[in-house]
Amino acid sequence: MRFYDLLNFQHIIICLFPTLIFIILLGLFLGQSHFITRHSEKRKTEICYRFPDGIEDRDAPFPLAMVLVIVGTVLWGFFYILSIGIFEVKI
Repeated sequence: MRFYDLLNFQHIIICLFPTLIFIILLGLFLGQSHFITRHSEKRKTEICYRFPDGIEDRDAPFPLAMVLVIVGTVLWGFFYILSIGIFEVKI
């Protein structure tokens, strides 16, 4: 038995939440790669630019996985800075 009972609860939360977030994100990534609109199929097949050497550019929809990674990184950075400022932890 540990000296502090709250420490057991903190370890469960630290293990549980990242696992749940991973499962939810994996389900989103496997279910759909981008937000589907009425112009999605047209944007994936229509060629916008042709470059030398046969390179073709399309205006395809931005992948949902990249949106979530970018948003998660920005939110993590914001809350990390905020928590360091509130708790005055010196790195």
